[in-house]
Amino acid sequence: MLSLYTLTILPDKQALSDLPQGKLLINTINAHSYNVAQEDGLFAEALAKGDVLTADGASIVHACRYLHTPSQPTERVAGWDVFIHEMTALEKQAEASNTHPVAFFMGSSPGVLLRIKERAALDFPYLKIVTYSPPFKPDFSPEDDIAILSAVNAAKPDLLWIGMTAPKQEKWTYSHWQDLNIHCHVGTIGAVFDFYAGTAKRAPLWWQRHSLEWLYRLLTEPRRMWRRYIIGNALFIHNILKEKRAKR
Repeated sequence: MLSLYTLTILPDKQALSDLPQGKLLINTINAHSYNVAQEDGLFAEALAKGDVLTADGASIVHACRYLHTPSQPTERVAGWDVFIHEMTALEKQAEASNTHPVAFFMGSSPGVLLRIKERAALDFPYLKIVTYSPPFKPDFSPEDDIAILSAVNAAKPDLLWIGMTAPKQEKWTYSHWQDLNIHCHVGTIGAVFDFYAGTAKRAPLWWQRHSLEWLYRLLTEPRRMWRRYIIGNALFIHNILKEKRAKR
């Protein structure tokens, strides 16, 4: 079981600038992933033992405040925020040194990855974008894992993005952390691949600023999202209350 009392969560967006260089695993947590982690031990371990964890949802911020947890994030730091910060920082370094570091995208479909390459060429012209689309299946075979790891390690990335949706992306990255022969920040950012590619639409700023991005997604994708947000939000409240009672 995952407990918010034991997690160290990044306090705010500004703290992204203070992250150390080198090999660093950055995960995010929201109400849905918190719920899933109550029943998935490996996922809970991956979130708890990664190097950096951000609150990708106002629900986590409010829950930490309600529970008076040691970590008190003051704002939501979404996967999108991590992505834009890291890509912008690497682009600035590359421009200053006139180099072309590698940003590697592992996950999603070839079509989405092509759109990412096209947009990144305009947004981050100093970065070399390398991509890998893994097989679309619930679990990778040992041969799949070897192919993915070989592709990533051969590219020697300066930034690595993993986009396979939670909890698969966190569990895979955590399980193969020692096999990744890299020295850079690694972010598990799921839906950001689609947002950046333009194949999925992010909520307008008003919805984001009022902590209603979940409602926007529910209204625009009801068939896909109703279970996550209607049942899932009720389950999240139940789990938080259970944490509160257990702490007494």
